[in-house]
Amino acid sequence: MKLIINLFGLTPYTLCLLLMTQDYSEDTKNILGLQLPTDPRWVDLAAMDIQAILTDHAYCEQKAALTCISLIQRYSDREKLVFDLSPIVTEEWGHFRLVLNELKKRNLSIGKQRRDEYVNQLIAFQKKGGREEDRMLDQLLTMALVEARSCERFKRLSEGLNDNYLRKFYRRFMESEAGHYTLFIDLAETYFDKERVRMRWKEWLDYEAEMIVKLEVRGDRIH
Repeated sequence: MKLIINLFGLTPYTLCLLLMTQDYSEDTKNILGLQLPTDPRWVDLAAMDIQAILTDHAYCEQKAALTCISLIQRYSDREKLVFDLSPIVTEEWGHFRLVLNELKKRNLSIGKQRRDEYVNQLIAFQKKGGREEDRMLDQLLTMALVEARSCERFKRLSEGLNDNYLRKFYRRFMESEAGHYTLFIDLAETYFDKERVRMRWKEWLDYEAEMIVKLEVRGDRIH
């Protein structure tokens, strides 16, 4: 836990530099806080159907934008949250359009949205009922975890795909997701005691590690 705590204060820029200078290793998952790396078979499966992985990626970006809008609406009295997430909405929607354009450039159509079992299982771990502040903390940490895992997956794609253009394409997305991960952690620590955030974050990381080993390894999913 010591390494994860020390990394809470990293700026997005510093985090990106660390990720870009690391081969995929124990260090990479520690930088992001993740307890388990992605199954190495995943990137090979993803490479087998670029249309499927780009389709799922597009919907992930769309859902990220909509979730940020929902948080702004729900917590409109939290000024820092509103101002920090507003540009993220624009950025995520821009990412959605980038992925759509990549599909079009390859003469591929966007497929149907698929059930996101990974995110659904994370939502199931969120506290329901009780105090509003507990629910808010869990919503912020859910987003931090999704962004961290997305960052790790994009790093995998940026290093493991044979398509040189797509490797660079996903390197840019990796850098963006790293910044989003730190943003949601920062927001959590803005509104809640840091020790409380870190204790709950550890619970989230442990839960995700147990969850991810049970999920089917599928190349048509970002998560």
